[in-house]
Amino acid sequence: MRAVVVRRFGGPEVLEFSEVAVPAPGPGQVRVKVAAAGVNPVDAGTRSGFLTEAGIIPPRERVGIGWDVAGTVDAVGGGVTGFAAGDSVIGLLDRPSAALGAYADFVVLDADAIAAAPRTVSLAEAATLPLNGLTAVQALDLLDLPPGATVLVTGAAGAVGGYAVALAKARGFRVVAVAGPADEALVRGFGAEVFVSRGDFLADRVRAAVPGGVDAALDTALLGLDALDAVANRGRFVVFAAGAAPIPLRGIKVEHVWVAADGAALAGLVTLVDNGALGLRVADTLPLAEAVKAHDRLAEDGLRGRLVLTIE
Repeated sequence: MRAVVVRRFGGPEVLEFSEVAVPAPGPGQVRVKVAAAGVNPVDAGTRSGFLTEAGIIPPRERVGIGWDVAGTVDAVGGGVTGFAAGDSVIGLLDRPSAALGAYADFVVLDADAIAAAPRTVSLAEAATLPLNGLTAVQALDLLDLPPGATVLVTGAAGAVGGYAVALAKARGFRVVAVAGPADEALVRGFGAEVFVSRGDFLADRVRAAVPGGVDAALDTALLGLDALDAVANRGRFVVFAAGAAPIPLRGIKVEHVWVAADGAALAGLVTLVDNGALGLRVADTLPLAEAVKAHDRLAEDGLRGRLVLTIE
């Protein structure tokens, strides 16, 4: 089968197409015939060597690329009862050091890392949900706040930020969204009650809208201290990248969200998609053979939604 792997670090040109053996599912696992794979910034981090330099991926001869999977169950291992061959599913491959990733004809996942695919969208659209949707859910779980709390979301027009706004609204939070001025209508459509354009003196402008500061912040844009300054004393702050945590001033609890595969939580997101409460955004689709082009485009400014690789 075809698989995109990395054997040396660098720009998009280091992505290598290899012929490898089709993997076999073990006990508690399923093999998925991949129809679509999301293209995410973490994929670029793997390819460039950033995740290895950060100590997240140990040095190894070959590393797979791709976390988001949408496709059809092809085979099941022993003990799997919830899925059968032919089922349309989505899932998350959350081991960044895996030798094979989602940019492949087939991928093996633990059965508890997948969920039935949404019925109301294409598999290409569904492939944008697992990594970014679960990251947003698990970040909100870290806040542990009651309904009615005020939550700041930076990067609210981005893939994770957009989900965070919509899911925070669904939990009954009052959402303050930060994005570029041109994206105000977009993020208000996700459910933001208050909009603050990104730029200088962010905390001052947030506090003008929310006296005393917000109860918590999800800093998907990695603004650090600029966003932390908008949080009230003893509030909550969640960061989304290694090394991005600001100093926990004023008793603010700073936590890092490290996403983990969770089929049950993914199924909950699928329900929201099928109910029309959570929209999916595809920036463009490209065939697997154009993975290098997809990584070139990943670096473009203003990309809205996720690029998706489709597997013929």
